[in-house]
Amino acid sequence: MPALTIHRRISLFRRILITIGVVSILFQLFTLGIISSLMLVPLGQRSADDLVTIMRDSARQWHQASGTEDTAYIEHLWQEHSIRITDDSSPLKKSNSLLPYLWFVESSLHRLVSHDTHLLKSQDTQGHAWYWADIAVNDGRIRIRVGFPESRIGVHPPFALFIVFSVGGIVILLTTVILARRISQPIEDISSAAQLIGAGVWPEPLPEQGGKELSSLATSFNAMSQKIQQLLEHRTTMLTGISHDLRTPLARMQLALAMLPDDIDAELRNSLEHDLNEMNSLIGQFLNVGRALGENPLEETDIRDALRGLADDAVRGGATVEFIDSGPCNKEINRLALCRIISNLLDNALRYGAPAPILFDYTCSADGLTIRISDRGPGIPEGMREAVFQPFFRLEKSRNSSTGGSGLGLAIARQLAEANGWEVMLLPREGQGTIAEVHLPASRC
Repeated sequence: MPALTIHRRISLFRRILITIGVVSILFQLFTLGIISSLMLVPLGQRSADDLVTIMRDSARQWHQASGTEDTAYIEHLWQEHSIRITDDSSPLKKSNSLLPYLWFVESSLHRLVSHDTHLLKSQDTQGHAWYWADIAVNDGRIRIRVGFPESRIGVHPPFALFIVFSVGGIVILLTTVILARRISQPIEDISSAAQLIGAGVWPEPLPEQGGKELSSLATSFNAMSQKIQQLLEHRTTMLTGISHDLRTPLARMQLALAMLPDDIDAELRNSLEHDLNEMNSLIGQFLNVGRALGENPLEETDIRDALRGLADDAVRGGATVEFIDSGPCNKEINRLALCRIISNLLDNALRYGAPAPILFDYTCSADGLTIRISDRGPGIPEGMREAVFQPFFRLEKSRNSSTGGSGLGLAIARQLAEANGWEVMLLPREGQGTIAEVHLPASRC
C-alpha cells in the first residue's frame, strides 16, 4: 500500500461552524453600530439637550422665585422632572463615569450653558450617586446647583450589552451547530462508507435524505457502491472461471507430453514440462484468489495452530523454518485468505532467503494480530518496497526468471489483505534481509 501523507485539515463541520459564527458576530456588531449611530446616539443627544435645558431654565426660575414659592417649586421640579435644585456651593469632584448618556449631558452643558460648566458627582446618605451642574445666572454672578440622581437615567449599558451578546451568541452558536451538522453529517457518512469500501467492507446503503444536493449525492454513492461490488464479483467469477477452464486443455497438453516418443530431445521435454508446471501453478493461484475473494467467510480460528501448520508444511518441503510460539491466539477471521497470504509470503522468503533459516513469529493482543516472516535474502531497496507488490514486477538482480517465481505472490497477498481490511508491508531486517509483516487490526479480527 503506498505511503500516505496525512495533512491536518480542519473538518468541514468546524469550517462551517467558524464561518457562520464569525459572519454572524460581525453582522451583529455591524447592526449594533448602525442602530447606535443612527438611532441611539441622536436620541441620547436629544434627551440630554432636553435635560440640560430643563436644568438651565429651572435654575433661572428658581433664582427669580422667593419666599414660600421656593419649597413648592423645588417639589414641583422633583415630581415633574426628577431633578433637585440648591444653592449649596460646597466643592464636588468632576464626574468620571463612562456612561454614554452622561457624556451627552456634559456635551450639552458646554453647548447650552457655558464651556466651563462641568458635570459633578456626589453620593447621598444612602450611597446613591447624584450628578450636578453649577449653572450661572444673573450674568454669571450667581451659580445655582441643579442635579439629578443616577436612577433617573434608568439605563445599564454594560448589562444590556452582556444580555445582547450572550443571548445572541448562544442563539447563533446553536443555530450554527445545527445547520453545520445537517450539512456535514451526510458528507461524513459518505466519507466513512468510502473508507469501508476501500478496506474491502461493503457498508449498508446510505440514507437518501436531507437537501436535494445531499440526497442526490447519497443516491449516486449508493449506486456507485453497488456497481463496484458487482464489478468485483464479476471479476472474481470471470477469473475463477477462466482459470478453471484452462485446466482442461492444460491436462491434455500434459497427457500429450507424456505420450511423446522416448527419443525426443530431453532438453525440449524438460522445457515443456517446466512451462506446463508453471502454467498449472499460475492457474492454481488464480483459483485460490478467486475462492479467497469470493464469500470472505469469517470463522473462529486458532492462529497458533494455523501458523504452525503452514510452518510444518514448509519444513516438509525441505525448508528451514524457525517458528516461534507466542502462545494461544484465537481470532474471528477469513482463515482461507490469511493462510493464502502467509503461504505466499513464506514461499517468497524461502525462494530468496534460502538456505538461511526463515524466522516465523506472531504477536497477538487486544490491539490485533501481527505476523512476521523474516529472511536473510539480498533485501529490497527502499524505493522498490511498494513496487514489488505490482503484478509480474521483478527486481532485476535479486528477482528474475531463474528463481521460478511468477511475480504474482506478493500482488495476491496485498490484494487479499486489502479485501479483508488488513495490511501487508515489507521492512528491512537488521543485518541483511527482509521482514514481511501482516497486521490485522482489532476491528478486523
